Amino acid sequence: MSAGQKAHELDEMTNVDIEAKLREAKEELFNLRFQVATGQLDNNRRLQVIRKDIARIYTIMRERELGLSAAPTEVA
Repeated sequence: MSAGQKAHELDEMTNVDIEAKLREAKEELFNLRFQVATGQLDNNRRLQVIRKDIARIYTIMRERELGLSAAPTEVA
C-alpha cells in the first residue's frame, strides 16, 4: 500500500484478500508508530494514510457483513 487504497479497489477484492490487506496495514502502522517513538520517521503523513486505509477496509468489511455490498464471486 504505497499511496493508499481506493475504496473501489477494495470493493473488487475478496474477503480473504481484504483481511490480508488489513493485517498488512496494521503491521505497517505498528512499525510507523515505533519509528515515531524512536524519532526515525521522516514522513509523518504516512501515518494518516495508513489509518485511513484501515478505516476504509473496516468500512468495506462492515458493509459486506450487513449485506449492503457483496464480495466479488470467484470464477473457477
